[in-house]
Amino acid sequence: MKKQIVLACAVGAFAMSAHAQSSVTLYGSIDAGITYANNVGGKSVWQQGSGNLSSNYFGLRGAEELGGGLKAVFTMESGFDLNNGGFHNNDDIFNRQAFVGLKSDRYGAVTLGRQYDSTSEYLGPLSAAGAGFGNNLAGHPFDNDNLAQTYSTKNAVKYTSPNYAGVEFGGMYGFSNDANGFANGRTWSLGARYGTGPLNVAAGYTQSDNSGGLGGANSAASASQNISATLQRTYGLGATYAFGPAQVGLVWTHSQIDGLASLSSGGAALPGLTGMNLHLDNYEINGQYRLTPALAIVGSYTFTDGTVTGSNSSNSPKWHTFVLGTDYSLSKRTDVYLAGVYQHASGSLGYDANGNGIPNVASINLLSPSSTNNQAAVTIGLRHRF
Repeated sequence: MKKQIVLACAVGAFAMSAHAQSSVTLYGSIDAGITYANNVGGKSVWQQGSGNLSSNYFGLRGAEELGGGLKAVFTMESGFDLNNGGFHNNDDIFNRQAFVGLKSDRYGAVTLGRQYDSTSEYLGPLSAAGAGFGNNLAGHPFDNDNLAQTYSTKNAVKYTSPNYAGVEFGGMYGFSNDANGFANGRTWSLGARYGTGPLNVAAGYTQSDNSGGLGGANSAASASQNISATLQRTYGLGATYAFGPAQVGLVWTHSQIDGLASLSSGGAALPGLTGMNLHLDNYEINGQYRLTPALAIVGSYTFTDGTVTGSNSSNSPKWHTFVLGTDYSLSKRTDVYLAGVYQHASGSLGYDANGNGIPNVASINLLSPSSTNNQAAVTIGLRHRF
């Protein structure tokens, strides 16, 4: 109850003070639909989905002109589950972003607070899941590279450069706030992108050290954070090119996850991985084609090649993820969508008590694992952005 009161007061305060600001904007996205999955823990399931195409969130974004090309800026953004109205990430109110800073037309922006890492910010929009047209189910297994923005980083200081003829770069450092170890729980990242005309190119690097759940510095694991480990490094490259009504994209990311404490999909943990090291390479091709200004066909294919090492043995799990869908815009803000996702897994992932490999199972992003190496899902829904 207290959190609802605090949130209502915050929204009301900003609305009342809008006249004193250069600008204050309320924005967000609401996405709901019905999803059918053929195998979730051995059973088929129909369920009402929340945020299948793009995550549900709302936020306040503001800026005040200070003169000389300098402005004060802030963002407070909250993700929520439309099915029950609850907040994501352990019920933190502003669980996606919450930061304030200064932005200069000439020198760039410095912001402080909870923010997304540079890899997901720069590289994510080139992927099917991060772009919002391929749907969140298209995320790479366990969203291991965070391109679908499963988590954001707490206690972060971030620099974002101005746009120099299409070139932009930035970096972020998330403090551990741990008196017993400066590096115990920190996250840092670097990224850059270039965009002009039909071409967009981006690269990023992110490293998290001993951050529980990898939800940022000094954070605790939650059901919405799929990976808990002592170290995670993610880096990658990507590009998209548009020609006429079509666009194609290529994305590669590498995730090095060492000292696993847990690995989960859809809130369900995968067995036999404690203390293991998991390295994953994701190779994605995606595209969209507009049949009309309102109607688009979208699709992607991702091959994820993995290696699990530990206890003087190794496994080589692999995943093939296919996505095909269509999206129809009812207006500039509202669209309806239909999408299908199929994933095939092979190899072994974890180890049983006797040291034998446990067969890998399909685990489509957002869904709990299948009981076999195949999993398919179909989702139909409605999205409104404001």
